[in-house]
Amino acid sequence: MAISQGPVSVAMANHVPVHTEKTSRIVSENVIQTTPEELPHNERYIVVSPYTEQQHLLDLTTLDPENQILALALTQLTCLREDYATAPYRDTFNWDQIIEHVRALARKRNYTWKETSFFVVAFRSQVFESTVDNYADLGELDKAAHAEATASGGFLKYWFGTPNEERRNLATCIWRSPEDAKKGGTGPAHRKAAGATRSLYSFWHIDRHRLTIRDNVESWDLTEWN
Repeated sequence: MAISQGPVSVAMANHVPVHTEKTSRIVSENVIQTTPEELPHNERYIVVSPYTEQQHLLDLTTLDPENQILALALTQLTCLREDYATAPYRDTFNWDQIIEHVRALARKRNYTWKETSFFVVAFRSQVFESTVDNYADLGELDKAAHAEATASGGFLKYWFGTPNEERRNLATCIWRSPEDAKKGGTGPAHRKAAGATRSLYSFWHIDRHRLTIRDNVESWDLTEWN
């Protein structure tokens, strides 16, 4: 039985997950703003996770230009490897294309990009065999936690895969800052989800990375967050 799972807001605590993976999409690339001005409802929000209901959408007007642009670029995030559960994180996604998309969006808006760092979390896990048979209710836990994290602000991207034959998986969250990640993981839905972690996973490990995009998008790097 194939199952999908990945924790929302895996950053300062452990979280639970699930559901089948969906590809994020751009609602509109043309709405990028350099100030948080009011936008029409259908241009203001973008899908950045497997969940497409209103409470799960990212509000572009809550972000500064660098975070707006990266969030739009991350709607094109694509997994490049079938062994993503164990592969090096940097090699797992199309980061070069994401950065090129950032560069193109900044150029299109005639915006001078200022060096900015973003907080990236990779959650590697292995579920118990028994988890597969008791997965039905976990989707609602994950969905509630995601809505809570989205409402807290600064949650730019949520992606997770499908466990492999050894029940190993990768999930990732990209945040504006570690402070946003910490705030996003403190609500009741996250506490409820985190409480189930030990009974769901035989193994989990959290890596924290810093995505730095330098002035004028001339270069970038993905390093450990120290």
